[in-house]
Amino acid sequence: MECPKCKSGHRVRAGIVGGRQRYKCKDCRYHYTVVRKSDVKTPQTRRLALELYLEGHGFRRIGRILKISYGTVYVWVKEWRSQMSFPRSESPTETVGLEKLRAYIESKKDTGHHGLLLIDLGKGVSLLSADTI
Repeated sequence: MECPKCKSGHRVRAGIVGGRQRYKCKDCRYHYTVVRKSDVKTPQTRRLALELYLEGHGFRRIGRILKISYGTVYVWVKEWRSQMSFPRSESPTETVGLEKLRAYIESKKDTGHHGLLLIDLGKGVSLLSADTI
């Protein structure tokens, strides 16, 4: 480590400031602190955290798996969500009565007591699940 001002390697310790070691250059008498090591995570780690979140894992579990703070995972998910643009429909939607919905669900033989509804949102498609009692 050398002086940022004169690039000399002659230095002495000059205390601690903000939890970091402070140094004084013997040649130019300039005081400087050690550059803090960056703990920036790789894009692969961020992507893995988002994939785990989308699979249904909680923030704390993801933090334990990836050995990072769950608060960091929360911030990443929050940033990702703000960058996403979800499809929106400006046209009015059709209202379906409960009896019509029940008849549709019961007409499906292979759903195993579940019916799936597709709702057209113009550009994209939304999938809703209804449960029968």
